[in-house]
Amino acid sequence: MFLRTFNSDVAYNQSLLPCPTIGSPRIKEITMRLAPVTLTLTLGLLGCQNASPPQTEFAPLLSRIEQRLDLASAVAGHKWDQQLPVQATDREHQVLAQVREAAPHFGLSPGRATAFFDDQIEASKLIQYSLLNRWAARGKRPATTALDLADDIRPRLDELQATLLFELARFDQQPLAQCRKKLAQALARRSDEPVRHQALVRATANLCAAR
Repeated sequence: MFLRTFNSDVAYNQSLLPCPTIGSPRIKEITMRLAPVTLTLTLGLLGCQNASPPQTEFAPLLSRIEQRLDLASAVAGHKWDQQLPVQATDREHQVLAQVREAAPHFGLSPGRATAFFDDQIEASKLIQYSLLNRWAARGKRPATTALDLADDIRPRLDELQATLLFELARFDQQPLAQCRKKLAQALARRSDEPVRHQALVRATANLCAAR
């Protein structure tokens, strides 16, 4: 019943309109109006066909790396408030010593673990330097609640340490061809913010070194 009614409505509406012929001004007008839509849909479909598939092998480890990078802004805020330098050599040595000692418990060589964490440290500093430079140009940092480096931030970093080692060990156990290419594709999907992307690139600089 609905289909019969619908067809009747169409027939009725068509009877009220003159049927345009090919080459008529009306056909040309319709074609011009539809051209941008057709082009957009075509390009969209081509983009879907050419898009690289998601690299799920990297997802768990990259998510943990990003959690650590998320704390870089809090570290930068503390250092801004306390007028501290970004470089903290003693703390870096402490972290790398802890990682070196813990590595065998996760099935990792000390060299692999320390190289990976050295990359995490450098990536964090990249974000810190960028934020401090931005705040210096403005003359202030955003009005957010400051976290204490020793009491709030570093305990969170220490908690992530074991999780990152676990995910690194699991990543190394996966057979993965074309690691660098697939990693670049995975990073491109994570963030299009320039500093964030560069930090991710720095944090994964040696991830495929053993592949």
